[in-house]
Amino acid sequence: MAFDGQLASRLEQVKPDPLLIERLLEASRRNIRDAEITAVSNENRFDAAYKAIMQLAKAVLLSKGYRTLTSKPGHHQTMIHCLSKIIGLHEDTLIILDALRKQRNAVDYSGDRVSDSVVNECVGHAKSLFVEVGKRMDLEHPAHRSLDK
Repeated sequence: MAFDGQLASRLEQVKPDPLLIERLLEASRRNIRDAEITAVSNENRFDAAYKAIMQLAKAVLLSKGYRTLTSKPGHHQTMIHCLSKIIGLHEDTLIILDALRKQRNAVDYSGDRVSDSVVNECVGHAKSLFVEVGKRMDLEHPAHRSLDK
């Protein structure tokens, strides 16, 4: 798979590392479970769910032999947009994931609060992405089989 234009300038080719991909998939599963713990703040739940989304996006990129250049701004946005190219994530979902990215920045850098509805939306999208990635990625990643592990 080759990327073109602005996406290509924000990526570098790497050799896929199956062990790293497995660890990212397992970490995403743990973060989704953590995000469901209602005894912690909405901000921490949101952070865990958002982190799971980023770990899944990174795993998808790595599975195709790419990673974002963290030396350039916008690497989270780049990972989100690569999901459409690699797994065919629908444009509407990309818009929502990008809005969650912006919300994450507001929480991290401005101390904004996260409502119940926003945290639930982020958790729901993390779970959906986990399932979608499981359908689309190569089956040699057994750690990704289920959230119930």
